[in-house]
Amino acid sequence: MSVPLFDDHDVRARLDAGTAVRAMRAAILAHHEGTLQAPPRVRADLGGGHLVFTAGHLREQGLFGFRVYDTLVGAGQLVAVWNARDGELAALVQGAELGARRTGAIGAVAVEVAAGPGPVRVGIVGAGAQAWTQLWAMLAVREVEEVVVAARRPGRAEAFARRTADELGVRTRAARTVEDAVRDRDVVIVATNSAVPVLDADWIAPGTHVNTVGPKTVSRHEVPAALAHRASVVLTDSLVQAAGYPEPHIFAVDAMIDLGAALVGAVTVRTDPDQITVFSSVGLAGTEVALAAELVRRRPTRPALS
Repeated sequence: MSVPLFDDHDVRARLDAGTAVRAMRAAILAHHEGTLQAPPRVRADLGGGHLVFTAGHLREQGLFGFRVYDTLVGAGQLVAVWNARDGELAALVQGAELGARRTGAIGAVAVEVAAGPGPVRVGIVGAGAQAWTQLWAMLAVREVEEVVVAARRPGRAEAFARRTADELGVRTRAARTVEDAVRDRDVVIVATNSAVPVLDADWIAPGTHVNTVGPKTVSRHEVPAALAHRASVVLTDSLVQAAGYPEPHIFAVDAMIDLGAALVGAVTVRTDPDQITVFSSVGLAGTEVALAAELVRRRPTRPALS
């Protein structure tokens, strides 16, 4: 048996933003319709860290699989996909790139659904891989007029701004402060690993949509709890996943709206242009399987694993 093996290079080379967003949109719709089985993540305690598994079954595509990553030493991620029709292993994907691009593409769907219409001015807090893929994917659903980015280390924000301008062709500048980055924006992306809020809720202008990608539990949260009170709507990609966290969220799970329900129009997200909306990204299980399937369709770039 030959199994296609992919790495980060393959993901970057073969997954464009439009493909990734379409795959995530289809997976979110499948979850809403009940054809994507996506249970809460499972954590295996290894002592000093965990192995974390997310699994999913895309019944219409005839695929199932899992993603596993560790919190012990940061060894990297592995995604395995099987063909449900014959039980053959269809693909292995190693590295962090697939997960980051999947998260970015889901964030783009949230922007598509919840942000106000038309071109957007974007503020970003964080200058790492998650911030990059959020913007990369957003360009598949919206025209971006300008990006302002802030990071804990100014040099990283400046490098992010140069890369965005060079690779994505978007006018970008580095901000001296987080407040400068997020005030008067149409879309704000918060993609940090901070355990304490990196912004003040009052800095978010009426009409803004916020994607929060990093920590958001009671003990560790990158955005303030006050943002939940200012927001008219809080969306999430998986209510089951959010409810399955080891500790409560700063956003009440029972008040969140499922992104799939908003995508099909079962829920109206914006009834007033001045409403603040928030997307709480928790990671819909099975979406890694859907994105890995796109790599399989585009053929492996490395010799198969035998």
